[in-house]
Amino acid sequence: TATQIALAVFLDQLLGDPRRGHPLAGFGRVAQWVERLSYGGDQSLYRRQRGAVAWAVCVIPLVVVSYCIESIPGLGYIFSALVLYISLGGASLAEHARRVYERLREGDIIGARQQVAMMVSRDTDKMQEPDIARATIESVLENGNDAIFGALFWFALLGAPGAVLYRLSNTLDAMWGYRNKRYHRFGWAAAKIDDLLNWAPAMLTAASYTLLGRVRQAWYCWQNQGLRWKSRNAGIVMASGAGSLNVLLGGSAWYGGEKIKRPSLGTGLAPVAGDIERSIHLVQRSLTLWMIVIILGGWVLA
Repeated sequence: TATQIALAVFLDQLLGDPRRGHPLAGFGRVAQWVERLSYGGDQSLYRRQRGAVAWAVCVIPLVVVSYCIESIPGLGYIFSALVLYISLGGASLAEHARRVYERLREGDIIGARQQVAMMVSRDTDKMQEPDIARATIESVLENGNDAIFGALFWFALLGAPGAVLYRLSNTLDAMWGYRNKRYHRFGWAAAKIDDLLNWAPAMLTAASYTLLGRVRQAWYCWQNQGLRWKSRNAGIVMASGAGSLNVLLGGSAWYGGEKIKRPSLGTGLAPVAGDIERSIHLVQRSLTLWMIVIILGGWVLA
């Protein structure tokens, strides 16, 4: 498992996401088709149950298939490493964040808004540099867990089926896990399952961020700020990262033309462009720490 993880991380850092034909894009189209069949009309009953069945139809068959292929000698080894590579998004995350950083460094606020809009769901048309930097850093810290450490955790625990289960669940949460009129009930199962699968990885990610920066500040923010966030998993990850970097995140943000009040996370001053690069480095150092632990663990178990 340790060598498979090392190979997958190497491929992610070397190649990034596949430029064409990414399997998750195909899965997204299948999920949209399943949603259309399952959702029903506006007055349909049992919306939560329909959403749970839709989740199961999308995820369980692929988990079973991955288990069967992983069991094949020789082929299963390569297949599992490739599954984890596809499940990771560390290089892509850093690439998107650096595009924002480069626009800000050049003084191109409009270009920076366009780039950060590809990373976050909030309104970006009136953002200034601190708002753009804050949104980018929040995305880097949170997606460090979602795009890297969550997949590593479940692969280390359950192999390729674990990585498939985690990545597909995370994808469905991104598609259906909204608290709006359409998805509040239909997406309930997707959101809850994603929360469950992310609980342990989020704790470990928060611990990694804490150990690799300003330890006392990060620990304080983790324990006193992260639990107030609407998503506990995202809250502790971003709070520990903000404290570790000594930047102030959270606060009010605009979504769909509505100003949403959010708790403050972290300490210090509002972030600037350079703090984006620091957040990327924090995630990369955390990945290095995870790899050291995984390789040493594999050596001990062997």
